[in-house]
Amino acid sequence: MLLKGRYRHLKRYRQIAGVLFKYGFSEIADRLGLPSRLGLGRRQRRAQVRKVSYPVRFRMALEELGPTFIKLGQVLSMRSFLIPPELASELSKLQDEVAPAPFEEIRRVVEGELGGPISSFFSDFSEEPVGSASLAQAHPAVTRDGEEVVVKVQRPGVEEIVKVDLEILMDIAKLAERYIPESRQYDPTGVVRELAKTTRRELNFKNEARNVEIFSRNFSDFDGMYILRVYWDLSSAKVLTLERIKGIKISDLDAIRASGIDPKDLAVTGARAVLKQMFEDGFFHADPHPGNLFVLEGGVIAPVDFGMVGRLDEKMKEELADVAFYAVQKDVDGIVHTLIRLGVLPEDADVRSFGADVADLVDRYYGLPLGRVDVREALQEGYELMHRYRLRVQPSWMLLGRALGTYEEVGRMLYPDLDLLSMARPYIRRLVRERFGMKRGLRELVAVADDLRKLARALPYELERTLGKAARGELGVELRHRGLERFMDELDKASNRLAFALVVAALIVGSALVLQLDRGPFLFGYPAFGVLGFLFAGILGIWLAIAILRSGRM
Repeated sequence: MLLKGRYRHLKRYRQIAGVLFKYGFSEIADRLGLPSRLGLGRRQRRAQVRKVSYPVRFRMALEELGPTFIKLGQVLSMRSFLIPPELASELSKLQDEVAPAPFEEIRRVVEGELGGPISSFFSDFSEEPVGSASLAQAHPAVTRDGEEVVVKVQRPGVEEIVKVDLEILMDIAKLAERYIPESRQYDPTGVVRELAKTTRRELNFKNEARNVEIFSRNFSDFDGMYILRVYWDLSSAKVLTLERIKGIKISDLDAIRASGIDPKDLAVTGARAVLKQMFEDGFFHADPHPGNLFVLEGGVIAPVDFGMVGRLDEKMKEELADVAFYAVQKDVDGIVHTLIRLGVLPEDADVRSFGADVADLVDRYYGLPLGRVDVREALQEGYELMHRYRLRVQPSWMLLGRALGTYEEVGRMLYPDLDLLSMARPYIRRLVRERFGMKRGLRELVAVADDLRKLARALPYELERTLGKAARGELGVELRHRGLERFMDELDKASNRLAFALVVAALIVGSALVLQLDRGPFLFGYPAFGVLGFLFAGILGIWLAIAILRSGRM
């Protein structure tokens, strides 16, 4: 199988393979067949990376490969249940900081998107960005009305780079599933599909603008939280203009105290805001780290960067209520059966061992005062359990866990005695009450009755159709031979080489016979067709030998 787009994107493929070799992942490249497919020789790991741990090398490789691969690392870090905890921890350190693009290129993007010269929209537009990432960079500016704003501009050409990289990553994911059987449990193609969805959403700045508007509506009556204003008339898919705020970073405790603001009040306000987002609104800021939180006058918190958000829909709230209810009851069987019902536990998992490990985790935290429970530590233990049993969890759950853990860290930096779980208890109780209340029970009973009615109506027709197919001999059974594809591919390659070798042998024999004939035309005193036949056979033989040597199989 040839790589899709092998010739169109050959240069980029080789860059990726080169970086894999550079950081000591030559075995992965070899198992994917990249050297032979791309015409690369076998390379050795560089000496300077041999002493660096593989999570660090993997992070460095992703950073070197650019925006799409940085996003891939972020997606993987959200799937801690798929990868080892030490790798997930390292990927959370990914640095998305690059040198800014030349201002003339930025000017062209802004003017092309807004439909006119910058001066017609802004009275001042700084050429120096205040931040520069792989997908975009931000420039301070002043509108024609004199309002200070920050203009986020998509880096020129990044859309095409991402498109090419996503195609390549999908090809590599398919190769991994085909040639590295143990990778299938991690669902490589599923990860790339999620990456594509996330990255394309981030490349359209209108999505972030809509997120800001939703937060603005949700917090319109909430004291202590300020949401930025979006300038829709100065925004597009590649340009986002937001109100510029001048506040104190939430991590600058000295400046906060100097302003007469009590850090404890900030911690409690932030916790209330986070819990409201998750359990009331079902729409939350998924990355509330200190760099994205500012403190304004009066102790008001202003979050920024709304590109990464999570959603907690009614179905997920029900799932959370089920797990919480069984956890409070210390009903391990209930927790395990809920997870199995949700389809997150693989079919081949050892349910008994999983139940024992869940019981051990529950015992460790059951009865502890909530203030003594470290949310980040508990989540980390949960992630390790997920990884051990290959639990598949929706990305929104991972975003929820990450946001809670991140904010708890911020909150305890402000106020070490912050008890986030105690503050969450009323919200969880409400979820459980609604989940198991009389009204919900009646609604579910009506829904089940309706499903049974539909099934009763459809069953006779489906049964008749299936029996009819069986009577006509049209009922088929699909069989899949797992792992046979690689064998067939190798057999196909071997057959091609054998046929090629036979052609070369036939040319040699035929040319030898022609040389015995004393007929012209002549070349170097021998029949020309015989000489040319030998020459052609020699070239083909050398090419075949090189191909075999490159494949590493003699």
